[in-house]
Amino acid sequence: MTTLMVSVLAFVSGIKDRLESEKGATATEYSLLLAFIAFGIILAVTAFGGALSGWFNELAGVVNGWNVPAAPAG
Repeated sequence: MTTLMVSVLAFVSGIKDRLESEKGATATEYSLLLAFIAFGIILAVTAFGGALSGWFNELAGVVNGWNVPAAPAG
């Protein structure tokens, strides 16, 4: 009878530990943080995308105008 009682108490203790575990809460917090970061990136790209595209197009025009000599054959 004592062995059965110890086994039942160990089983109940294991279930109690699983229910009180905070691993799920931590995963939820990290997923919310990731969602907010992704939302911020989307907002930034939407807000500054046109200006950034114009800047890169202007830079491409400047680089295209450079006259770079060919490397010597060797």
